[in-house]
Amino acid sequence: MATKLLLTFAICRLIVTVGLTLEPTELLHLGVDGQLSLHPSDVESASRDFGLLTRAQPLAVLHPSSALDVARLVKAAYGSDHGFTVSARGHGHSINGQAQTPNGVVVQMSGNGVGPRPRVWAGDMYVDVWGGELWIDVLRSTLAYGLAPKSWTDYLYLSVGGTLSNAGISGQAFNHGPQISNVHELDVVTGKGELMTCSEEQNSELFHAVLGGLGQFGIITRARISLEPAPQRVRWIRVLYSNFSAFTRDQEYLISLNGSQKFDYVEGFVIVDEGLINNWRSSFFSPRNPVKISSLGSNNGGVLYCLEVTRNYHESTAASVDQEVEALLKKLNFIPTSVFTTDLPYVDFLDRVHKSELKLRSKGLWEVPHPWLNLFVPKSKIDDFNRGVFKGILGNKKTSGPILIYPMNKNKWDEKSSVVTPDEQVFYLVAFLRSALDNGEESQRLEYLSEQNRQILRFCDDDGINVKQYLPHYTTQEEWRDHFGSKWDGFHQMKKKFDPRHILASGQRIFRPTFLAPSDRASW
Repeated sequence: MATKLLLTFAICRLIVTVGLTLEPTELLHLGVDGQLSLHPSDVESASRDFGLLTRAQPLAVLHPSSALDVARLVKAAYGSDHGFTVSARGHGHSINGQAQTPNGVVVQMSGNGVGPRPRVWAGDMYVDVWGGELWIDVLRSTLAYGLAPKSWTDYLYLSVGGTLSNAGISGQAFNHGPQISNVHELDVVTGKGELMTCSEEQNSELFHAVLGGLGQFGIITRARISLEPAPQRVRWIRVLYSNFSAFTRDQEYLISLNGSQKFDYVEGFVIVDEGLINNWRSSFFSPRNPVKISSLGSNNGGVLYCLEVTRNYHESTAASVDQEVEALLKKLNFIPTSVFTTDLPYVDFLDRVHKSELKLRSKGLWEVPHPWLNLFVPKSKIDDFNRGVFKGILGNKKTSGPILIYPMNKNKWDEKSSVVTPDEQVFYLVAFLRSALDNGEESQRLEYLSEQNRQILRFCDDDGINVKQYLPHYTTQEEWRDHFGSKWDGFHQMKKKFDPRHILASGQRIFRPTFLAPSDRASW
């Protein structure tokens, strides 16, 4: 009874605010089993995200118990005279308010008691998961059957629907492709409130549009994820380079290998100051014996490049791992004295960033602004990018977070998805994952880091480096058109077909809701 009273109160407020045409009792009869909440803590949580760069307070937050709850809410929004927006939110790890929606309803897809538990089909090698399920919980469920998804993100406390709406990438993407390349089937609630199952064979237009579609065409309520036998352990190796060309040449060689004789994970990062190498994933380097850039003979203006690789294995094959790793490393041209190796359980490797999170939380350094910038850079321009950004804009400056750089094979990406990548067979992810700190150092302030991001984008534009933003953020539709390029017309057509009133994911600021009054549109 208390839940129904709260739901009635919430719906009454929605009616007053946005002009719903349904009576509160009619919405109750729709059978929403979840909770539509106006509680200040729910609203406050949904008004901010990991980036802490923007806030937008919703009218209410829906905690759905099923996909039908999501569909009924969206259908009510679609059928109202004036309409209201609906945004799905998982773990809230977006940076620029992409999951926020002012004066609308946030569907809180992740959380205790929300959605069904994962169901593993061991014989068919896939798992059905709720769209708000966190990848860490998907992993735990599948490991009970000796299985695991093939492709990951570096951080596992992200929702399935959230990463599939972007791409989902990590050091396995060169081999298995991004997470969106490892999906068999989806259940999606469209902007019309229709609950549709889609795949390559069924409703394929929606399937491809939703994968990497930034939430514009539907809310993912179920995903069928491909699995493989899970390894038991990981040999994790780091080596350092002072020569950027040798570094990229080795990375590109490693992702070109076929068959079983290759590494299972290839990433890299840029070191522009000594503090980062000794703090980033610090389990690698002992505080008692810190790595000194000067001791490695760097003649590269104080910039070093670190290559991370792993080899997965089972206890039964442990005897051959050293030989396999040694054979692969012999082909590389890193600084000979810079090899660092560790061995750990597979789960611990995949969940490595969470350990860093716990350390940062203990120091009060997690819930701070995160002016992140993620770019796809074409291979043909990566040397220019190094010259102008790593050595130029960032060279010899203190940084407050890792700068990742690693290549991917375009042929592992499905061109029918909504994701935009550079038009080259090999391209790099460059991710500036900095945290803004109010510690008195100018170079770590939010304004300073935000201006650096603008400098990087201006340099790319001036130098003719056709980068594409990953986890993109733009404020005008002209910028979005430029981002999507030749995919824009198809993207726009899918929006008209599956979300014609522009109800969904308005926080991305791609399409203005059609029901906004002219006076509201100027400020949108």
